[in-house]
Amino acid sequence: MGTPVNITLGSHVWAEHPEDAWIEGQVTEIKGIDVTIVTTNGNTIVANISSIHPKDTEAPPAGVDDMTKLAYLHEPGVLHNLACRFALNEIYTYTGNILIAVNPFQRLPHLYSVHMMEQYKGAAFGELSPHLFAVADTSYRAMINENRSQSILVSGESGAGKTETTKMLMRYLAFMGGKSDTEGRSVEQQVLESNPVLEAFGNAKTVKNNNSSRFGKFVEIQFDKHGKISGAAIRTYLLERSRVCQVSDPERNYHCFYMLCSAPPEDVKKFKLGDPRAFHYLNQTNCYDVANVDDAREYLETRNAMDIVGIGPQEQDAIFRVVAAILHLGNVEFVKGEEVDSSKLKDDKSKYHLQTAAELLMCDEKMLEDSLCKRVIVTPDGNITKPLDPGSAALSRDALAKTVYSRLFDWIVDKINSSIGQDPNAASLIGVLDIYGFESFKINSFEQLCINLTNEKLQQHFNQHVFKMEQEDYTREEIDWSYVEFVDNQDVLDLIEKKPGGIIALLDEACMFPKSTHETFAQKMYQTYKGHKRFSKPKLARTDFTINHYAGDVTYQADQFLDKNKDYVVAEHQALLNASKCFFVANLFPPLPEEASKQSKFSSIGTRFKQQLQSLMETLNTTEPHYIRCVKPNTVLKPGIFENYNVLNQLRCGGVLEAIRISCAGYPTKRTFDEFLDRFAMLAAYVPDGSDEKSACAVICDKMGLKGYQIGKTKIFLRAGQMAELDARRAEILAGATKRIQRQIRTYLTRKQFLAQKRAAIHMQKLWRAQLARKLYENMRREAASICIQKNIRAHRARTCYTKLQASATVIQTGLRAMAARNEHRHRRRTKAAIIIQREWRRHEALVAYKQHKKATLALQCLWRARVARKELRKLRMAARETGALKEAKDKLEKRVEELTWRLDFEKHLRVDLEEAKAQEIANLQHALTEMQEKLDESQAAIIREKEAAKLAIEQALPVIKEVPVFDNTQLELLKSQNGELEVEVEQLKRKVEEFEAQCSALEKESKASLTEAEDAKAKAMQLQETIERLDSNLSNLESENQVLRQQALVDSMDTEASEELRSLRERIAILVLENESLRSQVATVEKTTPPESVPSPAKIQENGHRKEETQTTKEPRNPITMLTKQRSLTDRQQENHDVLMKCLTEERRFNSDRSVAACFVYKVLLQWRSFEAEKTNIFDRIVHTIRGSVEKSQNDTRELAYWLTTTSTLLYFLQSTLKFSNTNNTKSRRNRSSHATLFGRLAQGLQSSSLGMEISNGYSGMDGISNEKLMVEAKYPALLFKQHLAAYIEKIYGTIRDNLKKEISPFLTLCIHAPRSTRVRTLRGISKSIHSTIANQQASYVHWQNIINKLEHILNLMAENYVPSMITRKLFHQVFSYINVQLFNSLLLRRECCSFSNGEYLKMGLHELEQWCLKAEDEAARSPWDELQHIRQAVRFLVLHQKTQKSLDDIIKEVCPMLSIPQIYRIGTMFWDDKYGTQGLSPEVIRQMRKLTAEDSANTTNTSFLLDVDSSIPFTVEQVSQSFHGGAVSLSDVDPPPLLRQRSDFHFLFQTLAE
Repeated sequence: MGTPVNITLGSHVWAEHPEDAWIEGQVTEIKGIDVTIVTTNGNTIVANISSIHPKDTEAPPAGVDDMTKLAYLHEPGVLHNLACRFALNEIYTYTGNILIAVNPFQRLPHLYSVHMMEQYKGAAFGELSPHLFAVADTSYRAMINENRSQSILVSGESGAGKTETTKMLMRYLAFMGGKSDTEGRSVEQQVLESNPVLEAFGNAKTVKNNNSSRFGKFVEIQFDKHGKISGAAIRTYLLERSRVCQVSDPERNYHCFYMLCSAPPEDVKKFKLGDPRAFHYLNQTNCYDVANVDDAREYLETRNAMDIVGIGPQEQDAIFRVVAAILHLGNVEFVKGEEVDSSKLKDDKSKYHLQTAAELLMCDEKMLEDSLCKRVIVTPDGNITKPLDPGSAALSRDALAKTVYSRLFDWIVDKINSSIGQDPNAASLIGVLDIYGFESFKINSFEQLCINLTNEKLQQHFNQHVFKMEQEDYTREEIDWSYVEFVDNQDVLDLIEKKPGGIIALLDEACMFPKSTHETFAQKMYQTYKGHKRFSKPKLARTDFTINHYAGDVTYQADQFLDKNKDYVVAEHQALLNASKCFFVANLFPPLPEEASKQSKFSSIGTRFKQQLQSLMETLNTTEPHYIRCVKPNTVLKPGIFENYNVLNQLRCGGVLEAIRISCAGYPTKRTFDEFLDRFAMLAAYVPDGSDEKSACAVICDKMGLKGYQIGKTKIFLRAGQMAELDARRAEILAGATKRIQRQIRTYLTRKQFLAQKRAAIHMQKLWRAQLARKLYENMRREAASICIQKNIRAHRARTCYTKLQASATVIQTGLRAMAARNEHRHRRRTKAAIIIQREWRRHEALVAYKQHKKATLALQCLWRARVARKELRKLRMAARETGALKEAKDKLEKRVEELTWRLDFEKHLRVDLEEAKAQEIANLQHALTEMQEKLDESQAAIIREKEAAKLAIEQALPVIKEVPVFDNTQLELLKSQNGELEVEVEQLKRKVEEFEAQCSALEKESKASLTEAEDAKAKAMQLQETIERLDSNLSNLESENQVLRQQALVDSMDTEASEELRSLRERIAILVLENESLRSQVATVEKTTPPESVPSPAKIQENGHRKEETQTTKEPRNPITMLTKQRSLTDRQQENHDVLMKCLTEERRFNSDRSVAACFVYKVLLQWRSFEAEKTNIFDRIVHTIRGSVEKSQNDTRELAYWLTTTSTLLYFLQSTLKFSNTNNTKSRRNRSSHATLFGRLAQGLQSSSLGMEISNGYSGMDGISNEKLMVEAKYPALLFKQHLAAYIEKIYGTIRDNLKKEISPFLTLCIHAPRSTRVRTLRGISKSIHSTIANQQASYVHWQNIINKLEHILNLMAENYVPSMITRKLFHQVFSYINVQLFNSLLLRRECCSFSNGEYLKMGLHELEQWCLKAEDEAARSPWDELQHIRQAVRFLVLHQKTQKSLDDIIKEVCPMLSIPQIYRIGTMFWDDKYGTQGLSPEVIRQMRKLTAEDSANTTNTSFLLDVDSSIPFTVEQVSQSFHGGAVSLSDVDPPPLLRQRSDFHFLFQTLAE
């Protein structure tokens, strides 16, 4: 891609090198088309300008993960990028959607752990570092979303790691699609277990690999409609059959032959084998052994693998018997017979091998010899037996051997597929193709032609896919791509396989003529393809020919083409082996149709190969392809060695460079607008204001004069060479800028030197002038001394005269001086007084000014603080409005819930009262009927007495009294009227009784119907009883305080919802049976006229919760309606007490001493009812059901979950501190429970017993109880189970809160790990953003961290409001912070774009915000978890560390990252890139040391994953929950019972406790 325009002086380029393929250098001179280059090793070379390529000097040292991001997409760029990544153990690299995998030749288990699979699960392609898991996940997601089958084509030469890559792909697909239950092994395991068998019979040693697959393997992983693996199948293609009979030196035949020759002595004797050198099919080459391979051990391992895949011992013996027979067949030699063109066995040795082969194949020896030496020709007149010459007999022998081996291999594959299990109804599949790569040796024969034809076909498929991807990219970006040409290799395919006219067609034609030779075949090709551009004839060659393949020219030797292509399907062979006494051999050759079995038929291996290849391509065309190109970095198969020539040749053979050529045909350089502007913004010094990035890119390209580029929606597309032109212009601008910088620096240095010289000159002048000054000073001293002498003499003379005058002047001076002194003293006093006055006045002025300034400052501060306070007040008011609205809505919902609850309770009470009123009315009517009957009897008796008295009075009275009865008749009429009224009332009562009897009969019918339903329920219950008993037997084996019992209790509690319905059905059946019996006895009582017999009294209720039956006789008849009403009222009262208690548990939300008041009262009630001592009770199930229902309804309501966490913890604390569990009682209760105390057992017993026999305690035992003193209670099994339920629900609620919090902060963590684009450094000049926009972007960056803090603060407040134990809150925040640490750290390790300097600063600021919140938090639970973030903190510290190159390994391990492991530091260090200052990362020496330590750790440890694992366990125990409650039991003396409990007399014992 280099052109004279792009290459300038000083350019960094790649030049061809005879040893390293390409070498880096710098251009020092250009003369026409010759360029002088100084390489990095110091040598100077001269190259043609058209053969060199520009080098991207700004490419990251660690390379790029997707080579489409390379600035220059050419051979040296691709090779250098792979070498850089391989040096850092980055073995995977993308080229678009193609994955290149370089074999590291060492264990890298951290790349394939389950945790790594979880990271790539559901991740978008290209989001994380390159990995084959990303390819597998993409194919799986495409299969699920598009409902289309997928294929993954794994290609590469022998030793490149194709098989290992296939294994890892199947591991990931098994991880995504679940496990298969076939024989307890997964589909992936079964497919991998078949590899040793297939390798033994399908692999051989070649020139380049000791274990080369000589067949293509297409593994189909089948999935059902739910995306789960439902089956698998192995399809094999293109087995190299000719290798069985012909092997080139130094290769070997298939492994199975050598394994069988090295088998144990008994097997060797059984198959009559020996040294492989004694067999013709093996001694054609001098290679019999493979380094570091023990054929005897491989034989035993292969037989073990056969056992695993379902091949039995008899079948194994038959298989190896066939293999031995093939070896013996190869030793059968022929010579000319007595007849013309006939043949016979050469000697006794040949007869022995023929006999042995016949014995092993269990066929007739004579028929075997005839089938090899003779041929039957079918004619219309009859069959003609034709003898074969020795050469034809040998070909017949080889044809039989190849056919038998091919059939054997196909049978093994079919057997493996039947063992794995296929799904004929599979909805879709993912196929993994593992096939041999392109081959080019010194001697290339027919096998290489077939293999290279396969690779040409696959390359055409690959080219079409790459071109399709390019088209999709162009279409997605909406650019014009109509003139992009497609690079196709159809002409090569036509040259080889076209019919007629292709090489294979010519070969088949030559094979059909007996007199054809390889020379005539070669001459035919030379004549036919003389002008073909892909075909050429080497000089001085007689049979060689050269084909120009996509990977390069390959010269083939046609010497053995005819022999290797012949594959006769001989009818005699078919009939012979079909008639074998061995069922296995006969099964390999099933009968053919009559037409096909009459005569021999020529079959071409090349034609069959082409047909299988076409079948493979048809299969691939029905799937969506994904490509993995495996590369072998060196030929010595050792780690850490990267051979450029070897890798470059594989890239050519693998089609990677062909894909690059396809990209170069269109737009090889694709850059987003941001990336383009970051690199080339300097080319446009002035960009119009308001221009967006797209317009800026267009301005740059137009200014540079580029033609043919395209601008898409998000990217700019450059033609081949345009990137180099832009880089050349960029280099010119940078060179100009460099020159300006150099000019300034040189000016500075010159001026600095001048100033230094100037200072030196000045210093010298100073010294010289000082010397002159010293001399002048000496002269001046001498002159001054002479003057001083003269002065002294003259002074003496003057002093004498002066002394005389002094005496006279003294008197005058004394007076004058005294006067002057007085004046001076007066003046000083005045001056001092003035100074004092000035000082005081100035102090006063300063004090006044200071007070004024202070007053003004205070006023200004007040105004400013008031302004700030008003802003804060407005924010608080807005928050208050939002909070008030939410609170108001919440209050409305709570009122609505309370109103609905009150209405339900009210309707329930109305229903109960109505039933009681009905029963009371019936009783009153019955009582009134009895009283009326008594009154009627009394009235009739009174009438009779009055009549008798009247008769007696008439007889005794005087005649005049006969008129008196008039008054008696009035009284009699009055009595008659009263009697009539009573009779009317009696009639009414009789009608009511009749109506009541009708109702009773109707109820009896309903009771019978209910009994019928109960019988059906009983039958259903008996069916389920066995399952429940098995569960009970499992529960009985667990210890009372075992953690497993607590978890099992959670599972059992989840199933109690169904048992609640059955329990209510049982209670309903019991009530109906009681009503039925009572109604029957009541009907009998009404019908009888005799006094009723004694009836049984209702059961008395004892304090321990059980009922005691008592019978007594009564003189007065007992009303059955009263008995029924009392029984039903007792049951209803118990049910109501339970309902009230459950309602109190759900509605009472008060707390006392940090504990739930509802839990305290529930515990007191249970203790009063002695429910803990009951063998059978359902109150615990009611409580657990209530807790479960509330928790399930509030899965996303943290406030509700926090309340239930506190309530269950409080109940568990009470049970743990006041109950003692006896193993004896527990065992006894479990034994009783396992016999007849199960739910369904009690239901069955209740159906069989009478109405008074169902005496099972439901937790209620009356109010005559024990004191509220805290005592250790001997708990029974229900109490133990209740405790385990509570412990399990504490764990479940805790896990739900933790998982909800993780789910809420997880989206913000994804945004927090990667700094927004706007916060990175932008070099574009002319497109600047305002200061306000920058501040807004920075504030937006902190929003995600602030959202996380808000979530944590919200959860912390909810936990505090509901008084969740501090230990639980602390554990919760420890696990959440650990989750934050794991997510951020793992994302950092898996995304190279996150390991940058600016991203480290972004993370550091976010972590600082989180740290400030932890430090300011008042709760210890929020302060202590900060240490859980050590991994991400130290990783961020490393990212923002300056001068990394100066740090040693010890400094990094001990000071910077003491918590991180060597693989983790190595991963971050190799992925780091400084996007802000452009500095380098760790020094190469440190990288080398860490690579060595990482390799040692990988060899010594089993798990070397550099990723962290999320801790999802429960971090506390039951004992820790109990210990979190400090102090004794909560006293209820200062807590009022809830209103629900105060309204019922059954809970008055709580008031007694309160009174005490």
